[in-house]
Amino acid sequence: MIFIYITCRDKKEAKTIAKELIKKRLIACANIFPIDSLYRWKGKIAEEKEVALLCKTQDGSYNDVAKAVKKMHSYDVPCIIKIKGDANKSYADWIYKETFR
Repeated sequence: MIFIYITCRDKKEAKTIAKELIKKRLIACANIFPIDSLYRWKGKIAEEKEVALLCKTQDGSYNDVAKAVKKMHSYDVPCIIKIKGDANKSYADWIYKETFR
């Protein structure tokens, strides 16, 4: 299984993206967290309130998720990071069942 970490401008955007990915069976579930982000953008250091979206899916779904997120996301350069993970068998089986297309 993998986690896909996505930063969003706000909770509304994160929920919209998560619901669409779940509806398309690209992810099994998602968690949403408020975060403070600091980064360099156009030569200046930016400090923003954002929302992190942590999606759980099977490894083979990353490219489809990234493609779908890019179409829906408001950022010019969205953060879409794949993180490999291991899960207990029953949870991993559930992830597979929910994302099987």
